[in-house]
Amino acid sequence: MAIPKTKFCGGAMLAAAALLAACGTTGPTNLGLGANPVATCAALVAPVAPTAIGLPSGAATIDSATLVPATALAVAERGPSPAARITPAIPAHCKVLGRIAPLDAAAPPILFRVNLPLAWNERSVQYGGGGFNGTLITGLALVPAARFDQPTPLAQGYVTYGTDSGHQNVAGQPPQAFALNDEALANFAHASYKKVRDVAVALMQRAYGQAPQKLYFMGSSEGGREALTMAQRYPQDFDGIFSRVPVINWTGLQHAGTRNGIATFGEGWLRPAQVQLVHNAVLASCDAADGAADRIVSNPVACLQRFDPASLRCAAGTSGDNCLNDAQAQAVRTLRSPWRSPVPLANGVTEYPGWGIGGEATPAFASMGGWNAWWTGTSAPAVPPQPSNGIAWFYGSGALQYFYARNPSIDVRSYRAEDFAARIAAVSQLMDSTNPDLGAFQARGGRLLMLEHMADYAQSPFAGIRYYESVVARMGRDNVDRFMRLYTAPGVDHVGSGAPANVDMLGALADWVERGRAPSGLQLVEQEVQPPFKVVRARPLCEWPLWPRYTGGDALQAASFQCSR
Repeated sequence: MAIPKTKFCGGAMLAAAALLAACGTTGPTNLGLGANPVATCAALVAPVAPTAIGLPSGAATIDSATLVPATALAVAERGPSPAARITPAIPAHCKVLGRIAPLDAAAPPILFRVNLPLAWNERSVQYGGGGFNGTLITGLALVPAARFDQPTPLAQGYVTYGTDSGHQNVAGQPPQAFALNDEALANFAHASYKKVRDVAVALMQRAYGQAPQKLYFMGSSEGGREALTMAQRYPQDFDGIFSRVPVINWTGLQHAGTRNGIATFGEGWLRPAQVQLVHNAVLASCDAADGAADRIVSNPVACLQRFDPASLRCAAGTSGDNCLNDAQAQAVRTLRSPWRSPVPLANGVTEYPGWGIGGEATPAFASMGGWNAWWTGTSAPAVPPQPSNGIAWFYGSGALQYFYARNPSIDVRSYRAEDFAARIAAVSQLMDSTNPDLGAFQARGGRLLMLEHMADYAQSPFAGIRYYESVVARMGRDNVDRFMRLYTAPGVDHVGSGAPANVDMLGALADWVERGRAPSGLQLVEQEVQPPFKVVRARPLCEWPLWPRYTGGDALQAASFQCSR
């Protein structure tokens, strides 16, 4: 059975000019680094003055500017996500490494990397980060949600760039420790992405003789929060933004994640076999409800109402992996219940929504899928957290210690948000990308795409859904439809496994920004993670609140499903 491949820009690695033409990019295709790109690249080493940066800042020093040769596609056997296994083919380009000096001598510099193609399409893509950052984003990887057989933005002629967000991870230190410095925290919250954007524009002006015509930002998870932050705080800086699985209500997420971890202490911890038990019970209850028994819960909202973890409770006097005790059943209910903040959060937010359903035992490529990765871990939670504990417990408890209590020694099991109300309010204003007023971004012609994975246990997909609904409530449906879309992907975990998850969002975004063609008929595909990256199944990508209902035919084909209420 052959599944038609979704048409997208490229598929083979073409020569730069041919690729730009194939992509339908508007504007000239002959801008580049000139007849002597080695010399042009090397000449970029002059500092970028603070006056070129739109926030109070030190100067940007260029550590190196080197023309690097093209590299070939490579695929690893394992990785933390399907996409992370792929090292795409990269064309020859000018690699610029640098740092932006802090204002506070005790704060770390902001590291950045800018990649300048030999043939430029007059556009740029800024990549978001992940987790607590602390690692320099190269701008060479596939962008979030990209098809595996798709050329990278750099291979399509975009300038690409990224940052470490203003701190580097230090061996032996928790990744949250940087937040004890106010400037480092502000850089992580928003300032570093703006500063690096402005430095990248200055370098493009220097290299090509003009600023970019269009600027895009694409991020997932923490990078998805950064993407929304750009639309909210710096609405004039980007033409198109894609935010996938954003950790949007950041303060609520850290508190809710810690609460969920505490619920699994003692008798509440679910062993891996019990996670599989819940997963199987959810599928038995909800999998075929959309008409196709394909191990995907296509309508998770209805499934949340249908499945009750109490149905798995152990009979009196029994225990074991084939049932849940009372504390375990309550822990599952806690995960799916909102965390209500006892103190005010930014933008009138009062709670963090509960998590979704489906994908509880999604197999992980390494350690990034399902409950075993994010919530329960593979061993009972501990203080301090251990590597075998759930990531949310490690992230959340560390955030409470370093961001809110600012006390690395506090036992978060006795933490009370009321005791840190002023600090929570301050960090919420910095970190939470929940401002529903996107009027300035819309007015400058910006376009925003969001994508939530409905089997995501790193963050609740309902947080992004609630944000979208708050934008609609603030700005009106007609206005929002002119510049913003929210899509949901059933059965997909945080990092893009479990169900069809790949779609060319950069192509869809550029079409909307540059040609006025709003996204329509998008499809998610699931691909083998090896060349030629064969498509094994597909689904329509539905706008919220629609979901893909099976209508008959080959269940591996997107045409056999219809977006329905």
